[in-house]
Amino acid sequence: MVKSLNIGDRIEVEIGPIAHGGHFISRHNGQVVFVRHGITGEKAIVEITSVSSKLAHGDAVEILEKSTERIEPACKYAIPGGCGGCDFQHIALSAQQKMKLDVVKDQFLRIGKIEVDPEMIAVEPKDGLHWRTRFDFAVSDNGHVGLYASKTKKIIEIDECLIGLKEINTPEIFNKKWNGDDRVRVAVSSSGQKNISRGKFTISGPSKLREVIGENTYNISSHSFWQSHIRAPKTLTDLSLDLMNLKPGDIVCDLYGGVGLFTMPITEKIGNHGHVHLIELSNQATRDASKIFKGYNNVSIHKGSVDKKLRYIQDIDVILLDPPRTGAGKIAIDQISSKKPRTIVYISCDPASLARDSRFLEDSGYSLDKITAVDLFPMTHHIECVVKFVLKN
Repeated sequence: MVKSLNIGDRIEVEIGPIAHGGHFISRHNGQVVFVRHGITGEKAIVEITSVSSKLAHGDAVEILEKSTERIEPACKYAIPGGCGGCDFQHIALSAQQKMKLDVVKDQFLRIGKIEVDPEMIAVEPKDGLHWRTRFDFAVSDNGHVGLYASKTKKIIEIDECLIGLKEINTPEIFNKKWNGDDRVRVAVSSSGQKNISRGKFTISGPSKLREVIGENTYNISSHSFWQSHIRAPKTLTDLSLDLMNLKPGDIVCDLYGGVGLFTMPITEKIGNHGHVHLIELSNQATRDASKIFKGYNNVSIHKGSVDKKLRYIQDIDVILLDPPRTGAGKIAIDQISSKKPRTIVYISCDPASLARDSRFLEDSGYSLDKITAVDLFPMTHHIECVVKFVLKN
């Protein structure tokens, strides 16, 4: 009988392939162990951090045989037992990107039964640091800000975050004693404005942030969703517009459209004879969008869920969707495919839910035409994908 692992046990393993979620698959006496802080091919001493009936999780606390892709983490908190925000600071950036492509391919094959070969777009900065514009910092019992350790509610107090913009790493955030347990939200806009808030209240900075993307300007609440990577809005907008191949007069749906990041450049492509229907569930985002697009005769804002609002819109030429991490799901995908747009462009931050929904689309009369991975979350396991689907003949 195989002896079960217990929390705190230390075992020697050979690190196996990358898995979705920031860890690597290893085995010990027939039991699966998901390992953080390792790299495929390494031999390591792993300390078990959690166990269940089927598998265990652990941290590589001693590397016996190192991978050539291993580097020294830039951040002092990116260590076993440290901050859980970054998964891959110990891995060279080029290797991180290859591993993420492997995860995307694996998820599509296992979940969607679809073979894909995505290209990877790397985004500045090249060192993978100082890109994040938005943070929700937890507050420790000592009144200091921090981030959670991996898969726990343990707060790791920090005095800087190296993936955050330099404007975020200031004494007013990290040196201050914070009262209460409300999270400290920090947002820095592309125009250099900075908002610090707790709960519904702004502590410092403007309550509305001015985001400038190309020639377009968006004034949004600090609580409305906005892409976290400083270069993500421009990168995703350019890529999506290219894939949509819009024509003057097109009817377009921008689903899970937020404040209208994509809606604005779409209006410029379709002209006054076209129309954009933005559907968004968030009250704050739709309030922002209503103000942003006040006076736009070719934009309609629909507040509500996609599956309930989309059914009332007819004669759609192109659909763009950027759902949350859980994806759109079958009900929404059925609504989308029933409209038979010529093109669907799907933006996703989770390859598992994307693979599932891609299978639904393939089964509903669409073909996956192109998939691009964009490394908008360097040093973490997250990856953004943009996929184009076309209506089958």
